[in-house]
Amino acid sequence: MAALILMAITLVSPLIPISVASAAGSKNLIYDEANLLNEQEKSELNALANEYGAERQTDLVILTTNNTENQDVQLLTEDFYDEHALGYDKAHGNAVILTLDMYNRDIYLAGFYKAKDYLDSGRLDKIRNKITPNLTEGNYKLAFEKYINLSYKYMGYKPGVNPDNILFNIWFQLIASLVIGGVVVGVMAYRSGGRVTVNRATYEDSSTSSVIDRQDRYIRTTVTKRKIEKNNNNGGGGGGGGGTSRGGHSHSGSRGSF
Repeated sequence: MAALILMAITLVSPLIPISVASAAGSKNLIYDEANLLNEQEKSELNALANEYGAERQTDLVILTTNNTENQDVQLLTEDFYDEHALGYDKAHGNAVILTLDMYNRDIYLAGFYKAKDYLDSGRLDKIRNKITPNLTEGNYKLAFEKYINLSYKYMGYKPGVNPDNILFNIWFQLIASLVIGGVVVGVMAYRSGGRVTVNRATYEDSSTSSVIDRQDRYIRTTVTKRKIEKNNNNGGGGGGGGGTSRGGHSHSGSRGSF
């Protein structure tokens, strides 16, 4: 009997750590206080945020609120970070927060610690500009998915680098490689036929050749002026800047309306 019990424990015990680890590895990152999402949408977004956040070692947090106290969206975000002690690595650690204020139709993004460096105010502006049209149309799940995906993508580039640079685009790299390869093959094919060494000078008697006539004639000069238009499209207005929470945690930031 003792042998059977021991065998049962041996067979079951490997399964216990896996279950516990799985539960411990997933935490709530979606705080939908404004009830913009159904349960399935929240579950899917939470799974995506946990998966991508683990790879960047940064909590990717979403907060929606009706803001009944009409608090400033930046201050609301900072207090939320302080009070919930957010952070992937530790309490008040690496985190990026998207706050949606449904009362004032405001949006604020803040990056703390590692996210402050890799998602600086400029990169957060880019993310906000790209998700604002979806928020305006009420496509909240799509906007939140874009926020998570873009945060993950941008954190893969070194700070100070423009993540939207066309040189980083995989299709541009593929086309450029094909063009360069075609040029190299074309040059090799051209040279493979041998070089022509005979030219005009081969049969020309320079002692009897001379220029008979030469004439330069000025016709006209044309100057064209073109006005350079300024790009004033901010994708919903607003901008970055960041700040420091009342708990003393500095962050990058981007705010706007939708």
